Amino acid sequence: MRYAETGYNLEIDLSRGNIERVQTDPRDTELYLGGLGTNAKIIWDRVPPEVEPFSPDNLLIFSAGLLCGTPATGCNRTIVTTISPQTLLMAFSMMGGFWAPELKYAGYDKVIIRGKSPNLVYLWINNDKVEIRDASHLQGKGAVETAELIRRELKEPKAQVAAIGLAGENRVYFASIEQGRSSASRGGIGAVMGDKGLKAIAVRGTKDLNIARPAEFMELCNEVLAYIKFRNENPIPGVMPILAGLGSPQEMKVHDEKWHTENFSWGNSRLRRKDYWNEEIAKQWSDTLENMRTRLISCYNCPMKCGATISPPGLPTYMMKCFSKLTYTMAAMSDLEFGLGIAQSATEYGVDGFSAPQVMAFAVELYEAGILTDDDMPGFPSDNEERFYWLLDRIVRREGIGDVLANGTYWAAKQIGKGAEAYAHNNIKKHEQLPLKLSMLNPIYFLMYATGEKINITQIEGQFPQAPFPKKEQREEFVKDWFQVPDEKFKQYFLGWDPRGEKSMPYYPTVEMSCDIVDWQERMHYIDDALGMCAGLSSFPLKPPYHIHNYPKFISSGAGIDMDEAKLTQAAKRYRTLVRANNIRRGMRRKDEKPPENHWKKRFPELEKELLDTYYNFKGWNNQGIPTKESLHELGLDYVFEDFVKRGILTDNEDASPKYTLAEKAQEVQP
Repeated sequence: MRYAETGYNLEIDLSRGNIERVQTDPRDTELYLGGLGTNAKIIWDRVPPEVEPFSPDNLLIFSAGLLCGTPATGCNRTIVTTISPQTLLMAFSMMGGFWAPELKYAGYDKVIIRGKSPNLVYLWINNDKVEIRDASHLQGKGAVETAELIRRELKEPKAQVAAIGLAGENRVYFASIEQGRSSASRGGIGAVMGDKGLKAIAVRGTKDLNIARPAEFMELCNEVLAYIKFRNENPIPGVMPILAGLGSPQEMKVHDEKWHTENFSWGNSRLRRKDYWNEEIAKQWSDTLENMRTRLISCYNCPMKCGATISPPGLPTYMMKCFSKLTYTMAAMSDLEFGLGIAQSATEYGVDGFSAPQVMAFAVELYEAGILTDDDMPGFPSDNEERFYWLLDRIVRREGIGDVLANGTYWAAKQIGKGAEAYAHNNIKKHEQLPLKLSMLNPIYFLMYATGEKINITQIEGQFPQAPFPKKEQREEFVKDWFQVPDEKFKQYFLGWDPRGEKSMPYYPTVEMSCDIVDWQERMHYIDDALGMCAGLSSFPLKPPYHIHNYPKFISSGAGIDMDEAKLTQAAKRYRTLVRANNIRRGMRRKDEKPPENHWKKRFPELEKELLDTYYNFKGWNNQGIPTKESLHELGLDYVFEDFVKRGILTDNEDASPKYTLAEKAQEVQP
């Protein structure tokens, strides 16, 4: 008997219209944990680097995390994995909501899509009954609208629906997959879904899941709930509001955005809002949010309310995800009412809330610089806010200049030329980053930005404070109940982090300490993405209820797998290395692992080189960021080494120089 997982994947070949229920190997779960871990193994086994993103042979995998559907609080993430049309690398994006638990209750751990349908279709999974149904009547419909129409058509109001909008149908490189209160949006996975002719996947399940040791598992769940209650009643003193509570940044509650609006540059948003915030602006934003926000909402089995239903004037009610309330506002340098309004349209169209506003601001910058003209953009409005609606509509329809911008700032800049590349200044590995830029280089953040293969800083950071506390007494108080650290040395790192004098940033923490901290933060995110846990309850906030010490107990009692901290750390390292291996054989190398030139006001090239050299060595990678023979063998990934040797990436005796870098490959052809 399988515990926590169902032991079955659903394989759909859209080219042939074939549906298969396939039993999985429990050994893969032990080695790769599930969720993103087993997704990475499937991509390695079945999607070689010769397969292009819009090839029928590319896979689109919807995976429920290992513990999804169990009583574990906040464990509800769907992990969607494919090859990105934007980065040409393995893309994976997580969405909350209710979809993944519903898939488990229908009897499946994953839905694996291959091939291409000749006509637009949607998938209906109703326990053991699975159908590929015609979706021609849904063509051009919004993502949220599509979900509601499908529920009515099926007469199944409890069905959970993941759908694309017009952007996905038209293969916009930053198209998202929406499912109401959450979305999977990074890397253009919605474009791959649209390329396959798949409009939506609807799921309804009424089966049970087995838990290996139910009494022990429920005791652990109760401990987590008790800790959440304690931490909510006892906020962490000295920590900025974004991390003061548990869960995601709780931004649908927060009115005071002075910290966000004044302390960052906003990607392609043209200006830093220096001294923008005042009492008048604060009241305006507070009134807007209070008037538009209908109610706060949460995901499946989670007490944290980090989303909200929003009702913009004259528009249908929609669900706003945390943080994206600001991205359109800051891109246009407008007010919150504009931001919440255009976000509703963007959600229906199905575009990524981080990339889309930056692409539009990028176009405005090019127009103001004379690189794009009225000939390129006939009818471009003079009103600032109207410009963004105008651009959004043309991007998702791939009309005129929108057809170029739909490929993201990196590819668009290459096609436009005339100096446009200088304005695509918030990319890493050809992907727009979270639209925040910092002032002074922080060695921890440098490593996370440069080496992270989620290519999304909020999916890497957490656990360790972003900055030192001003007073020694505050630091000492903070570490007293910091039991979540994997090793006591992390407390010493924080205690020694003095904001003044010779130990001020960027030189402290030291290079070695930075490697340790980044590895810990990344490890926790990767464990979350295998188990299906929301990062807001584990890897993102400080002192979270889920951590390296209780996770092995959840896995052992829930999934029946013998697990301890060492095994869990090794499993996370194994599949994180496999993610890198997938990208290495797609051409990614050291030259691709660098933040944008203007990401920090002041840069330290020698320190950055030392950081990357040391971190690569720390992870068991060579100086090109390629996992070595020794490290692959230690992780049981000898099959990866054998493939690398066949491809000339490594040799039997020594590390080989790369044939090309991802940056060089990008010069050859756009997919």
